Amino acid sequence: MAAFNRVARNVFQKSPNDVVLLSAVRSPVNRSFKGGYKDAHPEDILIPVMKAAVQRAQIQPGDVNDAMIGNVLAELGFAKTGRMALNHAGFPNTTTFHTVNRQCSSSLQAITHISHSIMVGQIDVGLAGGVESMSRNYGTRGVPADVSPTLRGSLVKDALDCLMPMGITSENVAERYGVDRKSQDEYAVQSHGRASRAQKEGRFDSEIVPVTVQRIDEATGQLSGFEVTKDDGIRHGLTYEKVSTLKPVFGENGKSTAGNSSQISDGASSTILARRSWAEERGLKPLGRFVGTQIRGCAPDEMGISPIFAIPALYKYTGVEQKDVDIIELNEAFASQTLACIRALGLDEEKVNPNGGAIALGHPTGATGARQTATLFAELRRQDKEIGIVSMCASTGQGVASLFIRES
Repeated sequence: MAAFNRVARNVFQKSPNDVVLLSAVRSPVNRSFKGGYKDAHPEDILIPVMKAAVQRAQIQPGDVNDAMIGNVLAELGFAKTGRMALNHAGFPNTTTFHTVNRQCSSSLQAITHISHSIMVGQIDVGLAGGVESMSRNYGTRGVPADVSPTLRGSLVKDALDCLMPMGITSENVAERYGVDRKSQDEYAVQSHGRASRAQKEGRFDSEIVPVTVQRIDEATGQLSGFEVTKDDGIRHGLTYEKVSTLKPVFGENGKSTAGNSSQISDGASSTILARRSWAEERGLKPLGRFVGTQIRGCAPDEMGISPIFAIPALYKYTGVEQKDVDIIELNEAFASQTLACIRALGLDEEKVNPNGGAIALGHPTGATGARQTATLFAELRRQDKEIGIVSMCASTGQGVASLFIRES
């Protein structure tokens, strides 16, 4: 309890040991199997994003002590090819590398781990981000195939439910928390509408790093360079009438459709985090600071409601009240769980995902948390606001929430 009180007293006070963000960038998010990255490897998407994170932070690759990348689906957890990508991007051997997989929250967990390493004095500067090529890995690695017979035959429901398809958990949430189909479709239209406006007004431009990859030309069958410059999942002019015609994916009486669920996507994200004293000694101006993260669990068969527990825990940990929060980036895994969380927490919907969320932008699972962080800081700057939260549910029943404070 003493730690909780200490954090609460100091959350708005600057300290030489604060963890500050020097940059937060992302690739454009593109649709899997059809978009600009359909023939790319995850490292192809990540390399230019890591380079840009360092450049925008105005530091050198060798300044980065440790790098951590969130990834869910890649072979060997992205540990080998991730280190190869780091070296290929120009980082020296002295910059170490590791990965983390906390499902959909993986890159937010990477930000948290690197921040904690700075807080305890292990490092001064770190790179945290994530990457996912669902085009390359979704069909083969989305659900574990080699599971112990002990677990396959478990009599513990929560153990078996860890393998439940995410769409079924969405239907459970809709049924148990009273989220009807009409509400979900209306929310999806809102997400696309907000993202459409944001893209047309250039709100995403400052956070996006253009990525050039090799892509097979459908007309010639030849590989050629292809520059990806913008998110391609946004449906401009989407109407409720259109979304409401889509058939449920998870049973004929279901409510979750391709239109009111997050898109299967490819993308990458990166942030540079540093000790405030290190940054100040070099005259670097932070975007803001990382305050803290809280994680809470719930039943796997309704994993989508987990932010209902994580966000209040974050308030308690930091001493910040909900009325003080300016923007909340809440990952839209499904409209069902997003609405359930908004309603249960009493969130102001105008503050939640003002530029749309994963229903419109897409959800490259390993990259989403740091993508949300980049989007959060860009929007805090645009609105000239200060306090933001990034939160999401994660498969198997885990909710994660992190608090950031922008510095002008």
